Amino acid sequence: MKFVTIDSGEKGHPGLLMGDGNILDLILLRRHLGVAKFIPADVRGILEGGAQALALVDQCRRAVEEMSDHASAQLSETGALVSFHGTPLLAPIPEPRLLLAASGNYGRHMREYPDVPLPENPTAFIKPADTLTGHEKPILIPTQFPDQVDFEGEFAFVFGRTCHNVDEASAMQYVAGYTIVNDVSARNWVAEVFSSTERFQSIRAWDRNILGKNLPSFSPCGPVLTTADEIADPHDLAITTRVNGKVMQDSGTSDLICRIPRLISYFSKWYRFHPGDIFSTGTPEGVGAGRTPPVYLKRGDRIEIEIAGLGALANPVA
Repeated sequence: MKFVTIDSGEKGHPGLLMGDGNILDLILLRRHLGVAKFIPADVRGILEGGAQALALVDQCRRAVEEMSDHASAQLSETGALVSFHGTPLLAPIPEPRLLLAASGNYGRHMREYPDVPLPENPTAFIKPADTLTGHEKPILIPTQFPDQVDFEGEFAFVFGRTCHNVDEASAMQYVAGYTIVNDVSARNWVAEVFSSTERFQSIRAWDRNILGKNLPSFSPCGPVLTTADEIADPHDLAITTRVNGKVMQDSGTSDLICRIPRLISYFSKWYRFHPGDIFSTGTPEGVGAGRTPPVYLKRGDRIEIEIAGLGALANPVA
């Protein structure tokens, strides 16, 4: 199944992307199917509800697919069934308890920086939920740091169960599904990081570099959350990032240095992950800062990140 969060109401409506390309609004569906009333009111709640909640959603999906043309038309009239194109979307999980993003986790990307050694352990940083935005929502160039805003197309997984201090062998049991994240970054401090000659000078520069990822709208996410059963091998997916139609990143999750079980096992030693938490796995080679000359986003640009099985996340730059 492919879940979305429709930008409707106070906190959004959970939706399901149907096989014909339409979105089923699981809140408005309650007017037509009694069983829909038992589905939680947001995607995170559905994940928290586990197998029982997912089974209810699937029951509704099958019921809608079996409806007559007249009944389907009624769904459309009430807004319970809408076209994917033109329907405003939030991030699939608009308010996760935790959004964690790995860094330095693709082999060819690390080779773009030959003086940087591979980390002994995975590295990651927290991004606030306020950075999240949805498919086709604008990435906002900050007036205070407008000149070096970069893109990072990333493959992300979403937790479906509470997870703390688990081993690699059992780690995949905690994954509910997968989505796309753009780890947008203001790069103004990257040069300071690489030119630092003293330890604490470097630490302070890196801290500001991470702050440059935490501005509003700097984590576009979506458009869908694809459940894990639909992805045969999450470590063999093509990733393509395009800016104004030009391919900038062309790689795949096979180049991950630390794969999902390793990330979950390592970071769950400290964090307690909950259903709906998002873990972005890092970006492959081809980001703007790694190019000669660098390529940064500007007003009027359009960026699109496509991952096999997960669709394409597109955002204008404003």
